[in-house]
Amino acid sequence: MFFRNLTLFRFPTTLDFSQLDTLLPEMILKPVGALDMSSRGFVPPFGRGDDVLAHRSGNSLWLTVGGEDKILPGSVVNDLLAKKLAEIEEKEGRKPGGRTRKRLKEDLLHELLPRAFVKPSRTDALLDLEHGFVAVDTSSRKNAETVVSEIRHAMGSFPALPLNAEVAPRSILTGWIAGEPMPEGLALGEECELKDAMDGGAVVKCQNQDLQGDEIAKHLEAGKQVTRLALTLDDHLSFVLGEDLVIRKLKFLDGAVDQLENSEQEDLRAELAARFALMSGEVKRLFVVLEAALKLSKAEA
Repeated sequence: MFFRNLTLFRFPTTLDFSQLDTLLPEMILKPVGALDMSSRGFVPPFGRGDDVLAHRSGNSLWLTVGGEDKILPGSVVNDLLAKKLAEIEEKEGRKPGGRTRKRLKEDLLHELLPRAFVKPSRTDALLDLEHGFVAVDTSSRKNAETVVSEIRHAMGSFPALPLNAEVAPRSILTGWIAGEPMPEGLALGEECELKDAMDGGAVVKCQNQDLQGDEIAKHLEAGKQVTRLALTLDDHLSFVLGEDLVIRKLKFLDGAVDQLENSEQEDLRAELAARFALMSGEVKRLFVVLEAALKLSKAEA
């Protein structure tokens, strides 16, 4: 269980999480209702059969938001609606008006929803209480906001905001490729995306390429800027950092994973707990490096 993406938010380190274990059971995931499209709530991070809704390792919390979504393709609804409209037109000799169409569609949804398939999902989140950040395992801002919203709902107040850099991230990323000094431990990977400074300009995506070679240098000379950049942190992490401050393609390398192989765990739960402890430490270290390099704003108390 290692996160593959990190969408990050900041919150004040003064927040009190001492009542969280009491509050979470009130927000547990409930089965999606017969006439509802979706349901969200907290589920045990360790999976079914466990009843712990929040796992803590040092100053790190592991929360998981579960979901149930009805699968009801719009094409199915529209096809049935078209057939009903055609029947009415043939019977009455006129095309149904807008109100009739709306009513028929609502009736169809009420008829189909109870029989629709349900797709389960889960989204994990790491809360670092020491540095005041949430890392949600998704590259979708919408999905990440849903997780933060569930935490806010459970706690009553959770002033977490998306990361904000005091310096334009693309200027920092472009500088690193251009040869400017990089933070200690960070190194360039072999993937990047470059865009013209003008909106709607050319976009160049490079993979498996020397990012400090002549070809990339020519793109920089033409005025393109880096909007996504592959990086490594020591020999522990590799990832792609975007100008939107979302971390994608996160991988834990041998330097990190080898630490797990040196500790034998008795069962799956213990193994997952060990993985979370290792992951939270590595993500915290990465955050500290990026916080200084990108001049990330603090959250207001």
